[in-house]
Amino acid sequence: MPELRLLALYPEQMNIYADRGNVIFLRERCRWRGIGFSYAAAGPGEGFDPEAHDLIYIGGGQDRDQLMVAEDMRRTKRDAIAAALADGASLLAVCGGYQLLGSRYQLGERRIEGLGLANLETVREEGERLIGNVSIEVDLGSGPRVLAGFENHGGRTYLGSGAEPLGRVLHGFGNNGKDGYEGILRGNLIGTYLHGPLLPKNAWLADELIARGVEHSSGTRPDLEPLDDALEEAAHAGAEDAARRG
Repeated sequence: MPELRLLALYPEQMNIYADRGNVIFLRERCRWRGIGFSYAAAGPGEGFDPEAHDLIYIGGGQDRDQLMVAEDMRRTKRDAIAAALADGASLLAVCGGYQLLGSRYQLGERRIEGLGLANLETVREEGERLIGNVSIEVDLGSGPRVLAGFENHGGRTYLGSGAEPLGRVLHGFGNNGKDGYEGILRGNLIGTYLHGPLLPKNAWLADELIARGVEHSSGTRPDLEPLDDALEEAAHAGAEDAARRG
């Protein structure tokens, strides 16, 4: 039986805006198709085997949680995450998790050192938080699609030279409210500010992550059976419309 092996990092500390709903959604879409699903978690002080997982997930958290998680993740998990990515595993990081992929998160005089796995940095600048519904156009290899969700971040993220954004902002703020881009895409690494949770509103992205994960574990990309996505399509349309209306 094909299987998706998911590892959630800091699921208790990094779960603002019900981001663990992304994990539940992946589990159920696997179950509906007869695909095996295994779940593991690694919290503070815990390492993991980089060869044992197909998809690594990091949710969002508040600044105080990020500070603790960043220090622990650099010490106990950074090398394993890098090894897993090099082996072809995927990573999805949302909001706070996304910010920690870069070199730093500057909070006034306080500096949170990141993992240095993506060419980006985040700075808390003067101005209001970037809050609201958001939609972006992305292309993961099968043509342009729209992701829709919710963003709420005080930090402004800037991509470094040569870094590829996840998508182009259609409505909302995106990484920093200035350059018109959102998230980062580096091979099988995806970072984004879209909360909500993200995947129930964007079932096609969930299926792409499942397909990549099963391919990683089995060596063959599956032809996923279509599902009755009437509710998911309605959720996506509602989120996209909310972003369009501002």
